[in-house]
Amino acid sequence: MSGGHDVVIVGGGPAGLATALHAVRAGLDTVVAEPRRAPVDKACGEGLMPGAVRALVALGLEVPGHPVTGIRYIQGARRVQAAFRHGTGLGARRTDLHRVLHQAVADEGVPVLPLRVREVRQDATGVTVPGTGLRARWLVAADGLHSPLRRSLGLEVKTTAAPRYGLRRHYAVPPWSSYVEVHWGPYGEAYVTPLGPALVGVAMLTARRASFGTHLESFPELAARLPAERAVTAVRGAGPLRQRARTRTHGRVLLVGDAAGYTDALTGEGVSLALTGAEVLVANVRRGTPGRYETDWCRATRRHRLLTDLLVRARQQPALASRIMPTAARLPRLFAAAVNALA
Repeated sequence: MSGGHDVVIVGGGPAGLATALHAVRAGLDTVVAEPRRAPVDKACGEGLMPGAVRALVALGLEVPGHPVTGIRYIQGARRVQAAFRHGTGLGARRTDLHRVLHQAVADEGVPVLPLRVREVRQDATGVTVPGTGLRARWLVAADGLHSPLRRSLGLEVKTTAAPRYGLRRHYAVPPWSSYVEVHWGPYGEAYVTPLGPALVGVAMLTARRASFGTHLESFPELAARLPAERAVTAVRGAGPLRQRARTRTHGRVLLVGDAAGYTDALTGEGVSLALTGAEVLVANVRRGTPGRYETDWCRATRRHRLLTDLLVRARQQPALASRIMPTAARLPRLFAAAVNALA
């Protein structure tokens, strides 16, 4: 049997929904499998770099939020900042981003089926999802950081680096800056993102297992701005963050978003990479060159992966970690170049 859809997308997060939009607009018969009701929340820094904003605009989407004009690093009395040179970023609630993408997919008539997919079967002409009746010429695994499909296909690569985790909470306080602030502490980083007139998001990235409150105590200046009574959401967590995939293609299965591999949230590029990967994937399926997707994905994400891996490795070595912020402050032009290389 070779009939069915052109594309089945497993996972209805930003990567899967962006892939669905590109696919249906390319004339491909598309369906999404996602068991959770929209919008789905998750631990996320919620700062969209200018590249992600441009990708959303190209899809015809407008996400509500707060303009982000640059990145600021802070460690004690030291601080260095760089404005974005090529457009404005956006601080946006993850739920708002998901809601806009989900509505756009619905408006295009793409079915989103409440199905959980953990295994697939493929042959020379297509991919079948057992027990669902779904079959397609291509299947896209967009099922997240700890992708069950990546694991079931034997594409998981174990990493030896110390695991890092993310924690996120929101506070009902007015943003004091239009920059995303990255506060460097002894055990990790705290990211502060403006999200609205009276809302900021705070994300902790760390290798230390401790509560959000304990981590916040490591940043006295920040903790003074964020009294516990102004917290308006529960703490959400994610991790281990570093995940590797052996390849982005496995027969007629293509991986996108976090399922395709993830280095760290340190540079805030997760959504940008998901949107870029979705576009590259569909372009190759449409052209009939799916074998090029791996090469194109690697090329499109290389700069991000190299810089993020370099920073994470430095962060995990005490002698180097103590030099990251002083070096950035001493070489502000280099810092600005690095920020804008990813923007």
